[in-house]
Amino acid sequence: MSDKHLLVIMGPTAAGKTGLALRLARHFLTEIVSADSRQIFSEMEIGTAKPTKEELIGARHHFIGSHSIKEDYDAGSFGREARALIDKLLENYSMTILCGGSGLYIKAALEGFDDLPDVTPDIRSRVIDEYREKGLAWLQASVEELDPVYFESVDRKNPQRLMRALEVYKSTGKPFSEFHKKEMKTLPFGVIKIGLELERQELYDSIDRRVEHMIEEGLFEEVERLFPQRHLNALQTVGYQEVFDFMEGKHDREEAIRLIKRNTRHYAKRQLTWFKKDKEIEWFRPEDWDGVVKYILARVAK
Repeated sequence: MSDKHLLVIMGPTAAGKTGLALRLARHFLTEIVSADSRQIFSEMEIGTAKPTKEELIGARHHFIGSHSIKEDYDAGSFGREARALIDKLLENYSMTILCGGSGLYIKAALEGFDDLPDVTPDIRSRVIDEYREKGLAWLQASVEELDPVYFESVDRKNPQRLMRALEVYKSTGKPFSEFHKKEMKTLPFGVIKIGLELERQELYDSIDRRVEHMIEEGLFEEVERLFPQRHLNALQTVGYQEVFDFMEGKHDREEAIRLIKRNTRHYAKRQLTWFKKDKEIEWFRPEDWDGVVKYILARVAK
């Protein structure tokens, strides 16, 4: 597979990854593997900004709505499934695309994790209940104390990542970081990493427009349907938590919308912080089609 290539499209939310990946899939006649930790869930449609039906028709996508929020699913599971799929796709294509904003999922697909232990529903429920009662600061302090190595690299504002680390520790007595692959294995295909970025205000405006579109499409109604399942790990995320709090009377509708926009901007900043650490990523503006294709062809030619 030395002449095969995986094209990885990454960057912050609302930067235009889906549009570029779709155009590249059509151009290179290939398929797209999604690396989004929330678009993977079938019950979460509007709040995750899934590709539209037209976009899904335009190129075959994988890991979009493929799992249920009721499943015990994490980056380790994704890494194993995604890598197996990528290997299979590259048997038929010279290039395939991995696209998403979940840095840990991309890392899992490229580097893998050791097998993670099963976590009992009882432990998971206790961790989620404690988080909802004591808040993010408690969650951060707990992970920092129990697993300082993982705490150094994790998105500290992402409760799902922190709760997962706490669940694993409570289940095994071992830090989550001990389950990460210690040695990088050489991949049997080339990897070309493309990052998309906008000027800060452009990105924030794009995020605001996306949130307003979600609301028009029925975000509040979607979250209301999911309210009875609000305890599930998959729903402890931006765009859902703010509406759950609104439904519980913690703030009004306008404040919920303001918080979704603010928290999404914060999430985008954390995504950029994660990706900027990877010096293999070549950065482009989303509309720079010629520059992206020229770079890909040059890398393939090497």
